[in-house]
Amino acid sequence: MRVLGVDPGLTRCGLGVVDGGRGRSVTPVAVGVARTPPEDELPSRLRAVADEVERWMDLHRPEVVAIERVFSQHNVRTVMGTAQVSGVVALLAARRGLPVAFHTPSEVKAAISGSGRADKKQVTTMITKILGLAAAPKPADAADALALAVCHLWRAPMANRLAQAEAKAAELARNHRARLKAAAKATGGRDARG
Repeated sequence: MRVLGVDPGLTRCGLGVVDGGRGRSVTPVAVGVARTPPEDELPSRLRAVADEVERWMDLHRPEVVAIERVFSQHNVRTVMGTAQVSGVVALLAARRGLPVAFHTPSEVKAAISGSGRADKKQVTTMITKILGLAAAPKPADAADALALAVCHLWRAPMANRLAQAEAKAAELARNHRARLKAAAKATGGRDARG
């Protein structure tokens, strides 16, 4: 499965593509950053990021897009820009019929380093090792995008099994309620236990 990881940001939007193989094997495909000048107006910055993300989607043909989930930061302006970029990327993926998965920073850190409290340097070091890269991706946004893509590959099977288990539990509960209703109806509304 080919995953496009996106570390959203207005000044630097990290982009990373990986291919997943059997088990936990992953192969790096591409890594980079979409940049916009802070002095530009917001609409033109969003358009510039959108144009670059679309170029990556055309070039690399991902099957799923993994985006870092926006979380509260001290700087509201930064959060707003990050959220706006996330929305643009999700919209671009939806227009292509691509599934979108959102992962929190702590989920990504835990998947890559084993600790949800790892710092950016640890994540960069681990993603460099995991992907067998000759050098650490720079800036950190690029490394984070690769980490998001790998996180999604490694978490997706677990999420799929969880969704299947939840669906099976819901089906069993529906069947049980239907049997109880049928038993009550058969006894004329009296308690089925007699």
